[in-house]
Amino acid sequence: MSEDQLTPVPESFLKLYQGLRNRLLEPAATVRARYEFCEDLANQVMPMAQALHHDDGLAEDEVLTRVGKGLANPASGLREDEAVWVATRLAELLRWPMPPHPPM
Repeated sequence: MSEDQLTPVPESFLKLYQGLRNRLLEPAATVRARYEFCEDLANQVMPMAQALHHDDGLAEDEVLTRVGKGLANPASGLREDEAVWVATRLAELLRWPMPPHPPM
């Protein structure tokens, strides 16, 4: 697949890897791979989040907080800022409002 056929990496994710002058601190291929991993993870967590909300009766913000805490565990393979991004993306995908505090 050529570079021009790839979905652009959103600015919100690029900011995780940018320095003071908005230059990437990692190679573009690494950032793209991390973005694709995080986007896929947000999509994979959706059914579990929906089940926690609908089946277990947890409030949307509680579900996002629990997911965020789970993703923040070093065993998840995510950096802390990536975990927040995934939880935020999950809220977007589910069309849930983001809690006023980071979902951690």
